Amino acid sequence: MRSMRAAVLVFVVAAVLGAGVLITRQRGAGKIGVRWTEASRGKILPGIAPESLTVSPDSQHVAYAAPKGNKRVVVVDGTDGPEYDGIGASGPIFSPDSHHVAYHGGKGDKHVVVVDGKEGPEYDGIAKGTPIFSPDSQHVAYGARTGRKWLVVLDGKEGPEYDGIGEGPPIFSPDSRRVAYAARTGNKLLVVVDGKEGPEYDGIGEGDPVFSPDSQRVAYVAKKGDKAVVVVDGTEGPEYDGIGEGTLLFSPDSQHVAYGAQTGNNWLVVVDGQEGAEYDGFAEVIFSPDSQHVAYGARTGNDWLVVVDGKEGPEYDDVMEGTPIFSPHSQHVAYAAQKGDKWLVLVDGKEGPEYDDIGEGSPIFSPDSQHVVYAAWKGDRPVVVVDGKEGPEYDAIAALIFSPDSQHVAYAAGKEQKWLVVLDGNEGRHYDGIWALIFSPDSQRVAYDANKGGKWVVVVDGKEGREYDGMLRGSRAVFGDERHLHTLLVRGVEIFFVRGEIVQP
Repeated sequence: MRSMRAAVLVFVVAAVLGAGVLITRQRGAGKIGVRWTEASRGKILPGIAPESLTVSPDSQHVAYAAPKGNKRVVVVDGTDGPEYDGIGASGPIFSPDSHHVAYHGGKGDKHVVVVDGKEGPEYDGIAKGTPIFSPDSQHVAYGARTGRKWLVVLDGKEGPEYDGIGEGPPIFSPDSRRVAYAARTGNKLLVVVDGKEGPEYDGIGEGDPVFSPDSQRVAYVAKKGDKAVVVVDGTEGPEYDGIGEGTLLFSPDSQHVAYGAQTGNNWLVVVDGQEGAEYDGFAEVIFSPDSQHVAYGARTGNDWLVVVDGKEGPEYDDVMEGTPIFSPHSQHVAYAAQKGDKWLVLVDGKEGPEYDDIGEGSPIFSPDSQHVVYAAWKGDRPVVVVDGKEGPEYDAIAALIFSPDSQHVAYAAGKEQKWLVVLDGNEGRHYDGIWALIFSPDSQRVAYDANKGGKWVVVVDGKEGREYDGMLRGSRAVFGDERHLHTLLVRGVEIFFVRGEIVQP
């Protein structure tokens, strides 16, 4: 299965300074004004560890590690935390609700986890990739070493000691009430769920265990000698020669389980214990949003096809990575396929026009499932295709999106060494760069970052805000509601929380 051609411009953003945010007017939205305010989030300390810089999910806060004398501190919104001999390589992390910060600090030969400035107990080591927050932001878990033993700490409470714990961090359930992880005892591995140990195996799949969306079920891949099994809610499935890495998944309604399995030299997809047909290879197993359908790509010899609910589609020379996809209402299936030296998009088995290539992230269904859009290449010139109709040719295409109400399409386009936003076929202003394109919740505004002669501006309906030197890596425009948006921008070495209020004249 071929990887998709990149259709998205990737800016080389400085470790601390980079893109900014801009907004343009939705066609027919009427003239508006924008009232801008800014609040300092502190100055960037010299010697910052670039890889540690983290922006909160809501783009309102920033944290990073920096030297202070011969010590290291974590700075959150301009306020220094306690001093340590070192800060963990993963740097600070924000909770999903953006209200909490956690990180790993070194004190001599000891290590602690710090949550909102408060230290936990000292350990001989902290597991890579930890600490982590629960989805509801109310809990913190991490792996810790004491002597030669490892344990998981949940909200300050230690779990049992093991000879090792899984390479990945502990896994929280979607409802944040449960925790699972893999652990090693001697040469055996087991899965611990809510403190209860499962049976020992010769190995546990990477990235496992997996919780169901309703948090009630747990599944993982286990190795038994030279065989592999899937364990769902403590019950083993049949043995296979291998289980496809990363293929184990629950349906959205949590009632079904699917995975890819190897038998001899062939592969098949197993859904709720029922084996599908054998193929030479497979890829992209997905459930429909309503959980009633399953689709995946399959290889027969040198050809690829798409299987939907056990029914094979036509054979092609290749099927694009990331496809097939279901529409939001689960009634349509789309994918990109290669036919000779050309590529095309199929929707419900109907072929679209042939192109020289199809862009990354394509095709895309509208939220109401009634429209399909994708980027395609004609020679070295990309076009956007909406419901089978081509737009104009450009030098490059990026950030292709539908509005929430499904009535509008926007994307960034490269033209004569400049970039512009195309909204419903109408070209906007030319800039030196475009970044982070997004619609407002009511579909009346479009947000994106724009570079203007080395400066970055926030623009709303054609009205540019103040100029800034850049934005923090990872920051983006966020609409709080239909009338308000915000982002983090930088002027000089000072970080600002910039907020815009849309007002009618």
